[in-house]
Amino acid sequence: MAQYLLSVYQPVGPATAPEVLEPIMRDLEALNREMKAAGAWVFAAGLHPTDTATVVRQEGTELLITDGPFAEAKEHLGGFTVIEAPDLDAALGWAGRLARATTLPIEVRPIQH
Repeated sequence: MAQYLLSVYQPVGPATAPEVLEPIMRDLEALNREMKAAGAWVFAAGLHPTDTATVVRQEGTELLITDGPFAEAKEHLGGFTVIEAPDLDAALGWAGRLARATTLPIEVRPIQH
């Protein structure tokens, strides 16, 4: 089976209020349990806020290290799930369920081995 990265993009801004976040996290945990039971779940993680990020890029022969996210954007990568699926259609099915559970956009990309 192929592996797919399901990237969760969240808007830049203050943390979600607990009364809004609680049912989302409950739905997400239920979906993770279902993916595990189906043998699709490989790994998932949330990320710390973007102000904890450090970017390393090559400029000529030097490495430039800067604080913060790679680019200014209205959204940032907030977390991800790695799944195994027989094909893209199956991966998109899980991604749709993840989008419903998190109420956030999900990018689906095959993992290259």
